[in-house]
Formats: sequence, structure tokens, C-alpha cells
Amino acid sequence: MKEYKLQGLSCANCAAEMESEIRKLDHGDAAQLKFNSSKLVVDEQVNLNKVRQILKSDGASLIETNEHGEKGHHDHNHSHGSNMKMLVFLSSVIFGLTFLLQSYVSGYVLIMMYVAAMALSGYQTFIKGARNLVKLKFNIDTLMTIALVGAVAIGEWREATIVAILFGLNEYLEGLGMEKARNSMEQLLKVAPKQATLILENGSERVVPIESLEENDVVLVKAGEKIPSDGIVIEGFSSVNESAITGESLPVEKASGEKLYGGSINNEGLLKVKITRAYEDSSLAKILHLVEEAQEMKTPTELFINRFAKYYTPAIMLISLLVMVVPPLLFSMEWGSALYQGLAVLIVGCPCALILSSPIAIVSGITKNARNGILVKGGVFLEQLGKIESIAFDKTGTLTKGAPTVQTTRVYDPERFYTIAGSIEKNSSHPIAKAVMAEVNAKNSALKEPSKVEALPGKGIYAEINHAPYFMGSEQTITHLDLSKEQQKDIEFLKEAGYTLVIVSSEEEILGLFGIADEIRNESKSLIKELHLAGIKHTIMLTGDHKKTAEKVAGEIGVTDVYAGLLPEQKVEQVKRLSKGTKLAMVGDGINDAPALATADLGIAMGKGTDSAIETADIVLMQDHLGKLPSSIRIAKQVNRVVKLNISLALGLKLAALLLTIPGWLTLWIAILSDMGATILVTLISLTVMLPKSAVSTSVVNKEADVQVET
Repeated sequence: MKEYKLQGLSCANCAAEMESEIRKLDHGDAAQLKFNSSKLVVDEQVNLNKVRQILKSDGASLIETNEHGEKGHHDHNHSHGSNMKMLVFLSSVIFGLTFLLQSYVSGYVLIMMYVAAMALSGYQTFIKGARNLVKLKFNIDTLMTIALVGAVAIGEWREATIVAILFGLNEYLEGLGMEKARNSMEQLLKVAPKQATLILENGSERVVPIESLEENDVVLVKAGEKIPSDGIVIEGFSSVNESAITGESLPVEKASGEKLYGGSINNEGLLKVKITRAYEDSSLAKILHLVEEAQEMKTPTELFINRFAKYYTPAIMLISLLVMVVPPLLFSMEWGSALYQGLAVLIVGCPCALILSSPIAIVSGITKNARNGILVKGGVFLEQLGKIESIAFDKTGTLTKGAPTVQTTRVYDPERFYTIAGSIEKNSSHPIAKAVMAEVNAKNSALKEPSKVEALPGKGIYAEINHAPYFMGSEQTITHLDLSKEQQKDIEFLKEAGYTLVIVSSEEEILGLFGIADEIRNESKSLIKELHLAGIKHTIMLTGDHKKTAEKVAGEIGVTDVYAGLLPEQKVEQVKRLSKGTKLAMVGDGINDAPALATADLGIAMGKGTDSAIETADIVLMQDHLGKLPSSIRIAKQVNRVVKLNISLALGLKLAALLLTIPGWLTLWIAILSDMGATILVTLISLTVMLPKSAVSTSVVNKEADVQVET
């Protein structure tokens, strides 16, 4: 299969018809004409000349690209929009002159001027409509051609000219709106670097296309250049702008050993980078591929509109025929007036505004989210996100940082507590040991080398330091001691508060207690609040931790429901149960979250989580936090509102036009204005999705994990 860029593709209905025609060609049965991204995917064996003819019949042209995606030869139709604008302008000028000259020139001259104005803005429509009429294919071009011929036949030259001019203007505006949405997507896709400076084995440098980079290649990235693919810094220090990937505006400092995203920009230093993924497997390539694919995934609303449009136009044609025939036969109406009214009804049959009510808004919503570092894998998921009522979160690594830290201590022997704890744990790689060592190092305690360290299964650790025995671990390590009331009270308090308890003791007494917990992300509390403000009714925490710990975290951040002590399979069962009563999204970051993400109505993964969670999820947040989740929900809700409003306007204006036939007030120019007005309105309203929001929005600074509220 090969992909081609298309020019001049402005009508969604026409695009569907052209795809159907191309699929009838030899080797064309798998062809896909992607209207939203203006691309054609066909088998390489298909006859391109025949494809070009099909496209040309509807005013589109095909642009061939080479293997690097660069434009090659193509039909010269770059200025389709500009030409249409100029033709409509000239038509309007000529039409205006007819008003100035109608008292000074003969009727034949005026007719010639009307014909000239009509031809300039409507000749393409007329030619396409005539071809379709021969094939008995009824689309907007066919309807407009019949209306123009009918108007001329009954001598309505002025009306026919107005219809031609307004339809030309309508086509131009329709194409312009879709092109603006496509351009916003094109700008997003331009973040991909084109070349890289490869360091060869002999130390020399060579500029190569990024497609040729392989894993373990070493590249040089100068200040201002883009990182060519995912990699690791092996030499140098700099700050890097990762906004193209994560949507975060603040630069991130990178030193040796730090990971880099392809497509991010090196701000000032010189970096030597070892490539860890070939470009096609990089984060940026996946993002761009997902965004492009997302444009073409039809939402349930779009599928319904397309099905509705198939019946709508034939129904309007039948109504038009009845308007032409029934009033003269039953109500003694003049045949000329009835024919005129029927032609006007025929124009109302154009489904373009209705079909256009969804795609521009969907593309705008996907693009805006992508710019914020939120990957929505399809319009169907964007629509679903706007309908979500409840969100379930995995606790560890999502609402919390996923790394235990010492939250509180109780010290009974200050001279020995930190020294003994650090001496026992200094060589351990256990997460709790690391948490203890971070606290010990903060106290600058002098550590000693144990002469003996022994694990006590299910209890903790036994160690001998300076020939004295010490214990560190759970309550099981202090069963030989008599505790004071203060010590018993402290232990019970820390347990009730949900902390993991680590006790340090000698053979005679307790030296102190560590209260350890997974640290809550700084943004979690305000995140939950923002989600509730965004319309989420229930926020739910799912965790494998014990109940006290889960309730402690839930109480601090404000989630509405908590389910603790869950195994991965139990999380899935819980998600299934919760999904029965509400539209539920599941948010997670680990491999054990993947089944639950797939089970929920909508799966949302954090981008710095595991590949399996990202692959399973329907929406990916490329940041290492959830701070932008509320804004993505607001965008999705806005898109859903816009689509509903567009459909109402498109159908409402047409219904109003049809009702004007009852008193006989419907004219050709009112009919075309109803369609044109609907097209302009749905286009402009859809493009408002791209506008920056002035309302309160939440953005999380990843570097410091602080919450900033912008107004």
C-alpha cells in the first residue's frame, strides 16, 4: 500500500463517493480516502491515471511523494481555494454590474452577463453535475445542476446567478474551514526532525536522514537542534524542551545517563546521544502515527450522520417532486411557481453542512489535546471521554509517586536510632531500605559496618554492630520487649494512620519507629478537585494496599470511593462491576493495570508508564502526572457540545427553509443561503475548539510537580 497527499478535497460526501469509485478499480478494493487528513492509501498496482481522473472529476488532485515523504510531481491544483475565491469575486462584480446597467442595456446583454457570472462560479459544479446525471448519481453537484437548469428554463436568470455565486462561495468556505483544521494538524506533524549528525566509528561526523538511524548509533545534537530519536545522553549537559512530546512548556535539564525523547529540542549545550530506538519505534513516531490514525476513526455520531445522509437526499428529492406536482394538480397552483418551489426544495437536499458538522470539531479536539501532550487514539475515544461520569485510578504511581518515603518518625534513642538503621540498610536495594537511607542521610549520621546481617523471614533483619545485637522490621522483631505506654500508643497511632511500620530496636529497648508510606503526588488533591469541577461525579481509587493505607491517601486527596486489598484480577472484576452503572474511565501506569484499562469504557495511561499500559489504553497522557487530564475532559465535552449544536443548526436551518414552502415563500436564494448559512456556522463553531480557553485551567509543572492554577 502507498500513501498520497491530496489537494482540493473539500467535500466529505464527495470524498466517500470517490473512495467508492476508486475501490471499483483493479487492485483498488482496499483503497482508503482519508477526508480529515486529505490522504489516499491505495495498492501500488492500482492504475494511478484512472485514480487521477476520478479525483479530478470532483476538483481534487493527487500529490505523489517519495520514500522520505517529500512532494514529487502532481497535478497543478495548489491554488484551488484561491482560484475559487477569485472566480466568486469576479462573478459578484459582474452580477453587481447588471444592477447598474439594467436600465441602459438590452435584456439579451443582461442575460449574457448573468450567464458569464453564472459560468465563472458554477461551471465546475455544472460539469460534475451533468456527468453525475448521466450516471444517475445524485449528490450536491447533481442537485445544483438540476436547480440551475430548471431556473434558467423558467426564465429566472437572476435567481440562477445568485444560486451559482452563493454555492461557489459556500464551496470555498467549506474547503477553507476543513483546510484550517488540517493545517493545525500539519503544524503538529512538523515537529519531526528530518536529519541527524551521526558520529562514525572513526570519530568523523556525517549528516544522515533520521530514517537511517539504528539502535546504538551515536549522534551529536547541537544547541537549537531536535533530538532525532529516543536515546540516552552519554556526554554533555543541557536543558531540553520536551513540549512537542509531553506538552510541558518548561525545559528539563539533562545530564549523562538521562533519557531523551525524539523530537524534543536541545536548548543550549552540546549533547552526545546514544540512540535506543530506531526512529520508526520512537515515542515521537508513535505519537504522529497515532494522531494521524485518530483523525480517520469514525465516531458513532459520524457514522449515524453518514447513514442519515444516504436517506436524507433521496427523501428531499421526493419532497421536491411532490412540491412540483401536487399543488398544481390539487390546489390550482401555477406550474411555473410550483416548479420554482420544487427547485428550491431540491437545493435544500444538500447534506454537506450536516456531514461537516462533526469532522472539523473532532480533528480540532484531537489536535488541541495532542499539543497538550494528550494522545487520543480516535474520535470515538474523544467522544467517549466527553461522556465519562466516573474515573477509577490505580493508586501506586498514579495518585502517588510509586516510591515509599519516610513520612514520620518516633525517636526514643537519638544517639543510636539513625546510626543503627543506616548501618543495617546501607547495602540493601529494597525500596523501603532506600526510603530509610534517604532519611538517615538527611541526618548526616555516622554509619558503621555490621559484623553480621541476617534476614528474619516475615519479620525483618537481625544485625550485630560492635558486637551488640540489633533488630529492624515489623512488630514481630520486638516480641521479646516490654513496651512503655507511650511506645504502644505511638505504634497503634502509626498503624491506624495507614503507615508501614519499621521498628529499630536493641536486645533491651526500642530505639525508634519509622512511619513509611508511598508519597502522594503534589498535584493529586487539586487534580481530584478539578475533575469534579469538570463534571466527573465519582472518583474511585483501586489499590492492592491494605485498607488503612488506602483510606489515608483517599482522605488526603478527596476521592469519593476506595477499594483496597485488590489483586490485578480483582481490579478487573471491580472495573466490570463499576462500569454497569456509569460511564467509567480507568487510569493506570503499570503492566498490572493493562487488563483493567482494557475492561473499562475508556482506558487512560500515563505516558511514562509501561509500554503494555500505553498500547492497551485509548488515551495516553505523555506527562508523568495527571495534571492535564481535566483539560482533556473539558476539550472532549466541548467537542461533543459543538457537534450536537452543529447537527441542530444544520437540520434546523434546512427545516426552516422547507417550512417556507407551505406559504410559498421559499426562493432559490433562500434555499442556498440556508445551506450556506449552515455550512458557515458549523465550520466557525467547530474551529472555536482550537481557541485557547480563558477559563480557569490547571497545568502541572513536571519538574517540581507543583500545581499552578492559571486564570
